[in-house]
Amino acid sequence: MAKAKKKQALGRGLSALLKDPENDIKSADDKNADKVVGNIIELDLNTIEVNPFQPRTSFNEEALQQLAISIKELGIIQPITVRKLGYDQFQLVSGERRFRASKIAGLETIPAYIRIANDNESLEMALVENIQRQDLDPIEVALSYQRLIDEIDLTQEQLSDRVGKKRSTITNYLRLLKLDPIIQTGMRDGFLGMGHGRALINIEDHDTQLEAYEKVISNSLSVRATEELVRSLSNKNSKSPSIAKTATTPQFISEGSSKISNFFGAKINVKSAANGKGKITIPFSSKEDFNRILKLLQRD
Repeated sequence: MAKAKKKQALGRGLSALLKDPENDIKSADDKNADKVVGNIIELDLNTIEVNPFQPRTSFNEEALQQLAISIKELGIIQPITVRKLGYDQFQLVSGERRFRASKIAGLETIPAYIRIANDNESLEMALVENIQRQDLDPIEVALSYQRLIDEIDLTQEQLSDRVGKKRSTITNYLRLLKLDPIIQTGMRDGFLGMGHGRALINIEDHDTQLEAYEKVISNSLSVRATEELVRSLSNKNSKSPSIAKTATTPQFISEGSSKISNFFGAKINVKSAANGKGKITIPFSSKEDFNRILKLLQRD
């Protein structure tokens, strides 16, 4: 018990050091930085802002309330991590659930590890820490991997070293982002697992993907059954290219397409079926271009 009190007193002492304007620590080379950086310090909750780089965007309110009750009874077991922004200003790097729950619990301070990091380092720390969580859905993991590649400029090899995962594992997650957005949402909502997603990604056509997705959901198919479904759909569709090659474009479409293109000032795309039905796609390059096309359609 005496040791715990001593640790808390030390934390309060370091906290006071941070509030001293004459000891405004901005880098690891500043005076007293070694006493602050990497140590656990009690920080006022109102001096901490949430991390704009936080890859997690949704928090279960019921789970937060339960965590708040636990914090009231047991306190913060694992400190949060923050980076120093300026004098008595900090930003979360990891631990947003604990931070939010502490506010709900009515705490005024929270134990925190102090880091000094730039924006890229902060983003990387937040993303890597988020990836290590056990309760993430596959799409959330994939998005975190993609952000590390795009925003930190990491290669898949470097990313593999950062997160301690095989490169093939990272590749499998990243491929999920090629799924139709509706299927990605289904995975985020827990209707599909990683195995289902890996099977469906082998279907390149998004309409066929959605067709398979609906069958998986409506029939509660297992991963193995989903793989069989994908194989059957792939075999069925593999015959269509040869048919498409031999099919000729009807004359009325050939003649009419150029007229429609000239009218809209854009090269349109026309797809037709053997039964005479079809689809016309009109591309646009910007909001202004879209509005131009809309005005053409609204002419009397």
